Amino acid sequence: MTLLLPALVTVVVLTALAAVVVRGLGLEQPWLQPWAMLRAVVQLGLLSLVLVGVIERPAWVAAFLAAMVLAAAWTVRSRLGLTARLLPLLVGVVAASAAVPVAVALGLGAVEPSPRYVLAVGGIVVGNVMAVTTLMGRLLGASLVADRDEIEGWLALGAAPRVAARRAVRSAASSAIVPSTDQTRTTGIVTLPGAFVGAVFAGASPVEAAAFQLVVLACIMAGGALAVSLVSWRFGAPRTLPTEAAPLR
Repeated sequence: MTLLLPALVTVVVLTALAAVVVRGLGLEQPWLQPWAMLRAVVQLGLLSLVLVGVIERPAWVAAFLAAMVLAAAWTVRSRLGLTARLLPLLVGVVAASAAVPVAVALGLGAVEPSPRYVLAVGGIVVGNVMAVTTLMGRLLGASLVADRDEIEGWLALGAAPRVAARRAVRSAASSAIVPSTDQTRTTGIVTLPGAFVGAVFAGASPVEAAAFQLVVLACIMAGGALAVSLVSWRFGAPRTLPTEAAPLR
């Protein structure tokens, strides 16, 4: 509790700094960073209260993870400007991309099959899958619009939609997984990842913490790869030539 007030003051000061810089640069939606931090404060506060009664109950953990997947899919839909009818598809993309690597880690015994560990690893992977899916959608939409003439040319020659858009899809997918790849590649050199630090602070040995972090990073990379593949499968074969107003449909 003694750190609560300094933490809140620090959050306010740094959020104000970010808002001033963003507004000074004339970037879009300068209110977005303060709003994001306000939401984080409220959501983490509620999360702290909820986890007290949830973290050891498998059914509640499953419900909590389901809510996280739904929120992640909704965020992706909003960011990409997709219609509400595509929300179930996005829920499936996020859920499948996160569930497969976590299930592998559990099945091979790399992650303890307890509610708290499933929630921790699942939450991390869902968050990263959300980011990769959003990035993939944006990059793919931009690539399809930029390469419209080329795609149209291939279609005119009789190529299938997926073949016509292949170069744009591959370019978007390659760029979308760069952040998670770089995060893994620079771990221990550029960054001290949260799972490692948290495990050490919780009393695990550095070797055990490193092993846990490696499992988390592998889950993140696999989840990101699955996410870009599923987005490519759904949106990588446009039957209608994309426009700037609606690059993905």
